[in-house]
Amino acid sequence: MMGQEHKNLRRRIAPNFTPKALSTYTELQQIIILKHLKSWVEKAQARTQARESIPIRVLARDMNLETSQTVFVGPYLGLKARERFEHDYFLFNVGLMKLPFDFPGTAFRNARLAVDRLAGTLANCTAMSKAKMEKGEEEPSCLIDFWMQDIIREIEESKLNGVTTAPFSTNAEIGGYLFDFLFAAQDASTSSLLWAVALLDSHPEVLAKVREEVAGIWSPESDKLITAEQLREMKYTQAVAREVIRYRPPATLVPHIAAENFPLTENYTIPKGTIVFPSAFESSFQGFTEPDRFDPDRFSEERQEDQIFKRNFLAFGAGPHQCVGQRYALNHLVLFIAMFTSLIDFKRDRMDGCDEIVYVPTICPKDDCRVFLSKRCTRFPSLPRVQELGK
Repeated sequence: MMGQEHKNLRRRIAPNFTPKALSTYTELQQIIILKHLKSWVEKAQARTQARESIPIRVLARDMNLETSQTVFVGPYLGLKARERFEHDYFLFNVGLMKLPFDFPGTAFRNARLAVDRLAGTLANCTAMSKAKMEKGEEEPSCLIDFWMQDIIREIEESKLNGVTTAPFSTNAEIGGYLFDFLFAAQDASTSSLLWAVALLDSHPEVLAKVREEVAGIWSPESDKLITAEQLREMKYTQAVAREVIRYRPPATLVPHIAAENFPLTENYTIPKGTIVFPSAFESSFQGFTEPDRFDPDRFSEERQEDQIFKRNFLAFGAGPHQCVGQRYALNHLVLFIAMFTSLIDFKRDRMDGCDEIVYVPTICPKDDCRVFLSKRCTRFPSLPRVQELGK
């Protein structure tokens, strides 16, 4: 999308990522992260005697899928619907990596049909949220609630001018946009979580600084959620998250269309309308100080390399199409790093080539990030269940 239509859509999406909305999401994120970290440790303990490590790529993907489902559509996706959703999302991921032959029985056809079902499920969730928020009796509990609350307000204001609808507000349209959010949050986030574990293991001095910072702000024994204010205080951990994304941008190539003739070099101008595949990966290793070095301090307030070299920091895009959910994505990565390093002792099961890059479809370590895990804290925190929030 381009021009005013694109601006209007982004303006309607913006209320989903206000500080109030993000604070609601961080609570949900922590509860689900904790639930899955507990199960990871249990799985690791079952292999302790055999001295076997566990690969965490699929585990991280499952955690992120539950997080996305809960944050985006919350109570509107029942247990059976979630199971169907996970199956269809698996078909989508498989088809994404295959040649686009759209014939019956092919992985691509299965993926395309799965996307239709996924968008339809999300459209049904939209309808349920809209009905609830129209009553005005409850505060939003997930992203779709914040979205519907704002759309309902806009429609009510439009009625004063004789207009009974709002642009980009049908259930089907919003279901499609929610699927876009899900894809962005799911696979890209899984990639970043895996590289965070791999890079913290190979940089023990960074890990020690993260643990020291988090311990001074939040204690698992407090049985309290990390607040939005505490999250903002974790400056170094935030820098680590940003450096993970710079050093290993999840989506290495993102297609764009040249909106105008663009002089790429002195000798070549990209014609308007050309499809261009800029490399977010290569740009991350240009301009920055010692770009091949994993160095979170480059994002410190003193160095601010994310601002100095912002034309090279393209993991979230740039300009009018910059990722609308980047604050949500960064919060998720920071929360995971803070909780994972505080609650768990871990060590990579390193083998030759384990950190080579593979595409699934975002980039991940070749060995699926195999690790040995054990509980580090005295006890896991006792956090409220998702259903108990806001009560």
